[in-house]
Amino acid sequence: MSDAASPSASVPSAAEYILDNFKQSDRIALLVLNRTLGETIQRITSAQKAASSEFQSWLRYKNANGSDIYVGMNPLRQDASTRTKEDIASIRHVYLDLDHGGPEALASVEKSSAVPKPNYVLTSSPGKFQVVWKVEAMSLDEAEGLLHAMAREFGGDPAATDATRVLRLPGFSNKKYGTDFYVEARKKSTDIYHPRDFKLPIDSQGSPRHNDHSRPKPQSSPRANLSQSEHDWAFAKRALARGAAPEDVIRQIADYRYADKHDPLDYARRTVIKARAELESSNRSDEKGELPSDEDSREQGA
Repeated sequence: MSDAASPSASVPSAAEYILDNFKQSDRIALLVLNRTLGETIQRITSAQKAASSEFQSWLRYKNANGSDIYVGMNPLRQDASTRTKEDIASIRHVYLDLDHGGPEALASVEKSSAVPKPNYVLTSSPGKFQVVWKVEAMSLDEAEGLLHAMAREFGGDPAATDATRVLRLPGFSNKKYGTDFYVEARKKSTDIYHPRDFKLPIDSQGSPRHNDHSRPKPQSSPRANLSQSEHDWAFAKRALARGAAPEDVIRQIADYRYADKHDPLDYARRTVIKARAELESSNRSDEKGELPSDEDSREQGA
């Protein structure tokens, strides 16, 4: 790591933020999400084009008409048409999403000797922050291990621990709540960090924590082995069984999975349709005196 840089806490525009975090030739993903209209648009293009006045004008238009604007923080392969782990070309950033206890959690990050000085701190909504570090020479497994470790250490959102995660693009309004909130980024450092600069214990597939067979392992429960999609399906079944409107359940799931899915609304709708069909089938079985599936007892993970 180079000597710590101490730039003034500058506030970049969206275009400046993109070009400071990516090479012009990098292919990056922009996600435009309108919860009111049920519209999800993903554009994969070069950083140079994403920062162009024409593209920025389109983003401002979509934002003014109710869409939230997000950017994937790691560049994609040149032939990528989706935003999956297989599409990641290299790891350029690690990050924290501080939704709970934001000011205190941010102060803990900034005072910690376990992580270096962040490159950017985004204020995503009142009392909520996204913290970004530029990195290099870091594998995808190392990055995701570090994302999990930082989320545990500082109370970050455990859902924001995927290398394909999208974060808010500063310079646009947060449309998720009743009142618009302008998302602002403040630049804190110009350094580029390496794995050795982060002093947190990191779980990885090759670490002793994963290969230590001498220690007794807790019994795994069916719930612990569920995928997030299975949690979503079980949540939908429970909500529908309680009488929730299907469209409300769809929006809840889509809102929860907005950063994980290419089209979260379509994913949520298919999940609810499947859950509704299973619920109706279970109800028919009940009428015949059969026992329902034990899936009904599973709730969505936090």
